[in-house]
Amino acid sequence: MQFVFCRLLPFLMLLIAWASPSLAEQGMAIDPATCLGCHGDKIPVRAFAESVHGKNACTSCHVDITDLAKHMRKEIKVQKVQCERCHKKQNAEHYASVHITKGVMCADCHTDIHVHKYWKGDKRIVVAKCIQCHDKESVYQKSVHGKAVAAGNMDSAACNDCHGLHEIKPLGDPKSRANREFHTKVCLKCHSDEAMMKRNNVFNVAVKTYMESYHGKNYRLGFPEKVAGCADCHTAHSVLPKDDPNSSVNPANLVNTCAKCHSKATVLFTKFYAHGEHSDREKYPILYYTFLAMTGLLLSTFTIFWIHTLLWMFRGFVENREKAAKLANGEHHHVMPDAHKQYRRFNRVHIFMHILVITSFLGLSLTGLPLKFSTQHWAISLMNLYGGSANAGFIHRICAGITFVYFGMALFMSINFLFIRKDLPGNPIQRLFGPDSLCFNLRDIMDVTRMVRWFFFRGPKPTFERWTYWEKFDFVAVFWGMFAIGGSGLMLWFPEFFGMFLPGWAFNVATIVHSDEALLATGFIFSVHFFNTHGRPEKFPMDFVIFNGQIGKEEMLEERGDQWKRYEELGVTEQYACKRTSGVAYDFLVKGFGFTALFTGISLLLLMILAFISGAE
Repeated sequence: MQFVFCRLLPFLMLLIAWASPSLAEQGMAIDPATCLGCHGDKIPVRAFAESVHGKNACTSCHVDITDLAKHMRKEIKVQKVQCERCHKKQNAEHYASVHITKGVMCADCHTDIHVHKYWKGDKRIVVAKCIQCHDKESVYQKSVHGKAVAAGNMDSAACNDCHGLHEIKPLGDPKSRANREFHTKVCLKCHSDEAMMKRNNVFNVAVKTYMESYHGKNYRLGFPEKVAGCADCHTAHSVLPKDDPNSSVNPANLVNTCAKCHSKATVLFTKFYAHGEHSDREKYPILYYTFLAMTGLLLSTFTIFWIHTLLWMFRGFVENREKAAKLANGEHHHVMPDAHKQYRRFNRVHIFMHILVITSFLGLSLTGLPLKFSTQHWAISLMNLYGGSANAGFIHRICAGITFVYFGMALFMSINFLFIRKDLPGNPIQRLFGPDSLCFNLRDIMDVTRMVRWFFFRGPKPTFERWTYWEKFDFVAVFWGMFAIGGSGLMLWFPEFFGMFLPGWAFNVATIVHSDEALLATGFIFSVHFFNTHGRPEKFPMDFVIFNGQIGKEEMLEERGDQWKRYEELGVTEQYACKRTSGVAYDFLVKGFGFTALFTGISLLLLMILAFISGAE
């Protein structure tokens, strides 16, 4: 029966073609079978019927053929088909693509328009079509993505996953923001899908570890043009497994890969863990224990000093109420002569150094915290305020330079104090542990004990020598901080230099140390130090002594009575008496600077707390 039908089909076509002109003249649509009666030699009937356009009439596309008789007499000039009449969405995307600017039209890709079938998401069809023109990118077929697609894995990335089907944007300038963002954004689309990665047995923390890196944080903040993206290391089309000799991330090729950005990269430098995960003890034990140690340091320091702060806050509040009650009862406590006479506590060098500390620390915090908390909207706003991460990095390094300046001054003054000064008694060891030293000694244990007893109403408030135990802690912390933050910061500032003699994973360690130690420093200064100095009830809202170097006699006797007694015994109290107090203009300007710094620090502390509450990584 089928054989008979096939023999009769040409006859039927001719019959329809003979009858159709009269039907068309009556205003009826032209049957596709009529068209195929003539064009069947070029357009297979069965293939057209099974194609995506098989249910359409030929004149649905060839709209200019309105009179079949005239068409058959070649009196109608057939125009190019306008696909946009039906495919409006695809057409709009195409007209926004790079193809339209290159003159690539629909039929250039859809060459099989009369037999075109639904692609049903089969990426092999897309790949085969794209490489017809983009033969230079045929290396994709040998990549892990290309091989997986060829094997029928539709999870794997094909041309359309990265570039789209119709709205194919030009990459433009290789250094442009759009280009640099593209090289990472398209990779994140799939590799952030944990379910997809898991079912394909693919390393599923690539995105997480990249986003935790310096490169990833800059990308998230909106400055991908300043850092390396996925394609810079793995290439765009020839993505190969690490053990493949041709892979860009094969150990034998890593120096060349890294040298694209770090021109002086060495074999040691390439030991960097690009996707090192500090929570993975098995694969990255060094990172794991470094993170564990830094976390322990953070938690222990904050726990001890926040408890100390809360106890002091409450006890100081009670003490202030007791003083107010005495005043209300007429028990005036200003009984000493010259109670408000000013004495010199800090000299001009000390004041200048502290202003350097404030300026550099706030600068480092303002430019470093946005990188630490790159997921936060306020971090992005701050980076935009600076004009980008590059400007923020420049400011950060200037402030780091100031930090090294005041640290150098502190070292020089320490050496001078221990070995050179003639006005201090004793040898270097006696000076180191003497009352004028900022080094801890046995007295500090007694001071801490008496302070805790006072917190719990078990004894009087202690008086101190020239330096309190919390002031000594602040000073010693500078030395630890310069080793931890300063050392790690220098490594991250000059990676190529340190990479000549340090293994690359040392930069992973430096990143953890720098980040966590900076968090410790900022959290401690903006909460504990600010309270100890300015926030405690007897000093609120600010202790101005560090800005003008002067302290009243009554305040000195109350807080540093033992220092006053020692000076009286030595007969040197009047040597420290101020001949004149600081001027109004100076006080106004420097207090304004102090309050601005205080407000900035507290604001940053609140933003940090907000980041932790919102679950920032």
